[in-house]
Amino acid sequence: MEKDYIELNTFIKMKGLAPTGGQAKLLIRSGKVLVNGGVELRNKRKLRKGDMVEVSNQTFTVSLDN
Repeated sequence: MEKDYIELNTFIKMKGLAPTGGQAKLLIRSGKVLVNGGVELRNKRKLRKGDMVEVSNQTFTVSLDN
């Protein structure tokens, strides 16, 4: 059974915005990550298909396709 979400810290790591999970958490806690237009400080925030993540003036749309 596939999950219907991905955690924010995992998403950031998968996109290559942070080389490790620890650095992804630091990036999130710095207040520089937006989810659907709002600052997100929770590293385990569940992202669902269609959510928008913005980091360093780059915007990504969450897709749960492999």
